[in-house]
Amino acid sequence: MFKSFKFFEGQATAPEDFIRYLIEFGYNRQDKVAEEGDFSRRGGIIDIYPATFENPLRVEWDNDKIHSIDSFALATGKLFWKHKIVILLPKKTLRHPRALRADVITQEVPLSSFVDIKKGDYVVHQQYGIGIFRGIEKAPAKDGEREHMVIKYAGEDKLFVPLDQMHLVQKYIGFGISRPPKVNSLGSGQWRRTKLRAQKATVRVALDLLKIQAMRRSLGGFAFGKDTDWQSDFEKTFPYTETIDQIKAVNDTKKDMEEPYPMDRLLCGDVGYGKTEVAMRAAFKCVTNNKQVVFLVPTTILAEQHYENFKKRLLSFPIRVEMLCRFKTPSQQKAIVSDVAVGLVDVVIGTHRLLSSDIRFKDLGLVIIDEEQRFGVHAKEKLKELRALVDVLTLTATPIPRTLYMSLMGAKDISVINTPPENRQAVETHLVIYDDNLLRQAFERELKRNGQVFFVHNRVDDIEEVAKDISRLCPQNARVEFAHGQMPSKMLERIMFDFINGSIDVLVSTTIIESGIDVPNANTIIVNNADCFGLADLHQLRGRVGRFTRKAYAYFVLDKRKPLASDARKRLEAISEYSELGSGFKIAMEDLEIRGAGNLLGVQQHGHIMSVGFDLYCRLLRESVTALGGVNVS
Repeated sequence: MFKSFKFFEGQATAPEDFIRYLIEFGYNRQDKVAEEGDFSRRGGIIDIYPATFENPLRVEWDNDKIHSIDSFALATGKLFWKHKIVILLPKKTLRHPRALRADVITQEVPLSSFVDIKKGDYVVHQQYGIGIFRGIEKAPAKDGEREHMVIKYAGEDKLFVPLDQMHLVQKYIGFGISRPPKVNSLGSGQWRRTKLRAQKATVRVALDLLKIQAMRRSLGGFAFGKDTDWQSDFEKTFPYTETIDQIKAVNDTKKDMEEPYPMDRLLCGDVGYGKTEVAMRAAFKCVTNNKQVVFLVPTTILAEQHYENFKKRLLSFPIRVEMLCRFKTPSQQKAIVSDVAVGLVDVVIGTHRLLSSDIRFKDLGLVIIDEEQRFGVHAKEKLKELRALVDVLTLTATPIPRTLYMSLMGAKDISVINTPPENRQAVETHLVIYDDNLLRQAFERELKRNGQVFFVHNRVDDIEEVAKDISRLCPQNARVEFAHGQMPSKMLERIMFDFINGSIDVLVSTTIIESGIDVPNANTIIVNNADCFGLADLHQLRGRVGRFTRKAYAYFVLDKRKPLASDARKRLEAISEYSELGSGFKIAMEDLEIRGAGNLLGVQQHGHIMSVGFDLYCRLLRESVTALGGVNVS
């Protein structure tokens, strides 16, 4: 059995004994935790940053008993997630993802490294199936009484799980249903059959993933050279301090680009965590190897902003950047298309227009895709073709659950940026009923400190009237404008330019501002009819503010005359609860529970996830990926 250290709320253990375990497990004592593998002590409080955890933990004692276990935000120290039980794995046994194929990986090894359950939760024991957690009780054992997890099954059956085996138990997460799962019967054989069906299904998924990887590698591609002095000079122009995750993502991406087969790397990172900088450095590397870059984005507004940012950063280098979207006139577009074809343009940024049949490249080396899920079916088919030919880097602000990441990492090239930028503050989030006085105060507070406000109203037909109402709530000299995607291109471009440059105080807009827009001075966002938005959309919208060091505010506004649907209530409760930095993972899990997991693993896998729970499904998938890793699947 693998080595692990379990601790739980209410456990009788001295802090000194706890520290001895941490040192034995390879953890390093510091004055303050800063990275994975650190721990520190202040009286009756021990902070630990467990390897593979999204955030550090704070364990507080009451005499010689553990009083509480909480996740906390590294930047602020604020507690935001309670744990009942934690399983800690040795730091020294962790390996680079690529080394995992050499390990013996089975469904018994936990992926998320901890059990986060409370009394009454549905749980999955990998040997006995789905039951209900009833707490921790003392029960007879060979060496006297010992504490056990108690799980209730069908009828009056109970299973007592010794704490040294609690890694076999995980919280049941099914996704996308409101009804509870079916509780299994002990000893019936039903669970064994269910798990076997799910295991066979994961083999098919793993095989498909590995086939795609093998096909890409067999085709061959361009091996980019090592970094030049110019690369170093360019990277020094980044005005912020890189986070550990950013540096790792950059290094992994460059390493992929230097391989003699096409890169297909997915870069996941919460909103504002620095994915664009990774993309810029990859683009620069590509251009210095005399290859062209396409940067594909979902909206015209985002294309414009990336274009301006690229031009600013590349000012000192002989690199030509162009933008191709509807903000350009037909004659301008024609000239750009012509120059791209003969190699006069190094980096071209734009929307799906870049996938049109008239676009030709002299020597395309890298395609960067921002939020691929926002593109249509035709665009995705075109991108599928490109993946086999050139290096592709895909950016997404939807954080994937760690369990899924761990299960896929033997078959997919994934980088995850979990560390927030230095000095970033969490956005103060409020769920409110529409009220003129409250909104008036929000506008006045932001404008009084010379800031700007986003007001999101996602209906074009009455957005002009809403803007007039908002104007009446703002201070007399405030400039209020509205914007939406159906406007004439030049008008929309002018309004967005004026807002980004501070000439507009309040922008009333549709969700065209959702993806990637950076306005450092806009630090209040108000989302009207918030119940009409998905959880990921709400998270993205909140990410438009608080991207720098100033305190930011998000108001999600409801209509008191309109009853809330059950799913809408869950979304709004989640966005309110998970507002701390680093909470993107929790939001992703909540979003999956509400929407279902079909988007991540395919609709055909949904039933199998439901039958065994998400965590065990991911364990089975990782086991299948590992087992097939050495098999020739081409």
